[in-house]
Amino acid sequence: MADAPLPPTDNEADNPYSVTQASRIYFLPNLMTAGNLFCGFAACMSCIEASFIVRGATDVAAAIPPEAIGLYKNAVWYIFGAMAFDALDGRLARMGGRESLFGAEFDSLADVVSFGLAPALMVFFLIIRPADGDQTLLSVGGLIGFIYLLCAAIRLARFNVITHPLLHRPEGKPTNKDFVGLPVPAAAGTVAALVLFLLNLIVHDRSLQWLTFGLPPLLLLVAMLMVSMVRYPSGKQIDLRTKTKLTTLVIYVVVGAAVIRFKEYGMFFVCLSYIFYGLIRHWRRHGLIKRAPLV
Repeated sequence: MADAPLPPTDNEADNPYSVTQASRIYFLPNLMTAGNLFCGFAACMSCIEASFIVRGATDVAAAIPPEAIGLYKNAVWYIFGAMAFDALDGRLARMGGRESLFGAEFDSLADVVSFGLAPALMVFFLIIRPADGDQTLLSVGGLIGFIYLLCAAIRLARFNVITHPLLHRPEGKPTNKDFVGLPVPAAAGTVAALVLFLLNLIVHDRSLQWLTFGLPPLLLLVAMLMVSMVRYPSGKQIDLRTKTKLTTLVIYVVVGAAVIRFKEYGMFFVCLSYIFYGLIRHWRRHGLIKRAPLV
């Protein structure tokens, strides 16, 4: 059976189905994506450098050296920087009408590094330190990190497929109000916020280093949420023309001020609130469906 013909167009350059349009490289959006990729690479390098400092410590059973803690904090801020670049590239593309398939694929490749590999390495090196020499722990830690990375890659691939312009959607165009599954940047931000929270506690009290063993369960939780069917709200529809209530604006301003004032605690609270907001909303919807009378 022959393939369906492409939609006709008067201008091939404006046809989203053409190779020319799909492969266009727009400067500003892709520059932001490159910044995202740089931050992800820098986060990975900071984690690796921190692991070498821990490996070179004279007493491997002692607390994490301050130099290594500083590098892990740098990795956290690099991940947050990647999140900022990731938010900017899509917004610039939509505002300027400069979206392309090349930009979407480039963005996903950068996200795999910044929000998949970097958090996995950070948790692996922070919790299961190579200097400890326990091969069983190393294998378990590596498996947990790989599961997170695998789920992040699957989540990004699924997003690219369901938003591809060549797919036929009888129900109409997909809405931008919700993400299907936890967004990869939100997952990485949650892991990074928890690492920053725990490192801040460790700096003040080294005896609390055992709390870092709470990271692997969180990594598995966000990994499962990324490939789940739980819907999370999207901010893509928010722009300069978006209207809101005064109370909603006040709440956002207060939350933003709290995050700036209490960085380590505020960001962790916001990320966890976003995760559990989607879960609670999903459970409520699921409960309403089950209680509906059968026809």
